[in-house]
Amino acid sequence: MKKPLFDFQIKSRCNSTFARVCSFKTPNGIVNTPKFMPVGTLGTVKGVTSEQLKKTGAEMILANTFHLHLQPGEKIVQDAGGLHTFMRWNKPILTDSGGFQVFSLAKLNKIDDEGVSFQSPRDGKHIFLTPEKAIEIQMALGADVAMAFDQCPPYPASESDVEDACKRTHQWLERCLNAHTKDDQAIFGIVQGGCYPHFRKLSAKIVSGFDLPGIAIGGVSVGEPINQMHKIVRETCPLLPQDRPRYLMGIGTLKEMAIAVANGVDLFDCVIPTRLGRHGSALVNGETWNLRNSRFKDDYRPLDSTCSCEACTGGYTRAYIHHLIRNKELLGLTLLSMHNLTHLIRFTGAMRQAIIEGCFSEDFAPWQSDSKARHTW
Repeated sequence: MKKPLFDFQIKSRCNSTFARVCSFKTPNGIVNTPKFMPVGTLGTVKGVTSEQLKKTGAEMILANTFHLHLQPGEKIVQDAGGLHTFMRWNKPILTDSGGFQVFSLAKLNKIDDEGVSFQSPRDGKHIFLTPEKAIEIQMALGADVAMAFDQCPPYPASESDVEDACKRTHQWLERCLNAHTKDDQAIFGIVQGGCYPHFRKLSAKIVSGFDLPGIAIGGVSVGEPINQMHKIVRETCPLLPQDRPRYLMGIGTLKEMAIAVANGVDLFDCVIPTRLGRHGSALVNGETWNLRNSRFKDDYRPLDSTCSCEACTGGYTRAYIHHLIRNKELLGLTLLSMHNLTHLIRFTGAMRQAIIEGCFSEDFAPWQSDSKARHTW
């Protein structure tokens, strides 16, 4: 009997929350959840080689359909053997459909039921992206998971605007599925609905009805108050199928990931770790440290003595990284990016271990001395 290319299994559950430990099998490997996924928009996680990325514990990464379509173009990637070969990453890849650019490039686009007309932020060239085109690009890129093309409404948005975005998202999902012909690639649908519970409920019902191998919660971290994001996650997760991975798009802070995991979310992504690294900041014990600060100039300790990343175990001190950052040396940005990526992936790994051992809680903070999950960190 032929084994399925995609398989999802729940391995363990938390007794006091909805947190769970799962495995998601793809053609290029298994993703063990909860898991943070680094963002490699243009086929690269900024400042980090694919080999260095593996050492952070990353199991699945993201790339962006819209940006790779602009440069170098999906045909270049396809002719290279697909995105895995092109960027020398032999583990799972997920591609965002370009739907987020409908939100982030709002001033450069025009939306109708057929698709989205963009003015390229690179050269001003006219681009028309439809659900069919988004899927065509993603099939050429060859990612393990392709996201359906959706409309992400901004915050705040009127009830009528959110309703229109939901209708388009659902119609476009059906068109994506009709256009998709790649057996070794899964499509994830996206639940929209803004901060309106009735639209979230409707969207979750419709998207779940397509019986997809995974579902994402989209339209969060777009300007809404943080308590609204928590409310969306808390109310939406119970509406989604239990036997599929749940992906919360664009979230990568420790508290928000812990609360989302407590509500049953499995996967996360965010540009935070490399963005902070490029700006000279490190994530340490739940805090953000600016390594430009003069307090680090003669501090000869590692960034974090509990961290396994190359920056922390390779003999690179806070003083040295401070020196690199102050002098705009690229190595400093790479070391901080590797550390920040490891920090977030390590955190999701600690949550996984705590769920297995029965010591997970919603305010999960293993670095704190009074945390019952301290040993997982």
